Amino acid sequence: MRPRISPGRFRELGPINWVVWQVLSRAAGTDDAHLFSTLGRTRGLFRGWLHFSGRLMPGGRLPRHESELVILRVAHLRDCEYEMDHHIRLGKRAGVTTEILDRVRSGPTAPDWSAKHRALLTAVDQLVGTRDIDDTAWTALTAHYDERSLIEIVLLANQYEGLASTITALRIQRDGV
Repeated sequence: MRPRISPGRFRELGPINWVVWQVLSRAAGTDDAHLFSTLGRTRGLFRGWLHFSGRLMPGGRLPRHESELVILRVAHLRDCEYEMDHHIRLGKRAGVTTEILDRVRSGPTAPDWSAKHRALLTAVDQLVGTRDIDDTAWTALTAHYDERSLIEIVLLANQYEGLASTITALRIQRDGV
């Protein structure tokens, strides 16, 4: 499958986005993070999106481990290998072991989740599946998170669900492909 929009280079990205792409690619451990070299073609929109995304992760209030659980579950549900590739690496840095990753793939009903993580993953499943969280799942989530964190969870899940849609629709290839 070919990308619908080719990753940009200096001419398409402009000097600022070219530098940002280079830095983010190196941070991701690749020569060309296709996501950034593709979205960077939008110039200022790319930088605005990066700011918003960065405020959620890594700059969000949620513990990094929990942010990665949300992102990995969204990526799994959306079958977005690009997101999975990146966030498996990032998740390892945040304590997501192979055993935890297997449970993320199995979902909130997998054994050994804490009540907090089960509530978190249940909310993610509902957001991705129905675009809402039912009252029972919401009540379970409120037992563990304050209002600001609850908003952040919804924004984070939707940010990565939308990103998975963008990656899929633009046919952004996995890095190294």
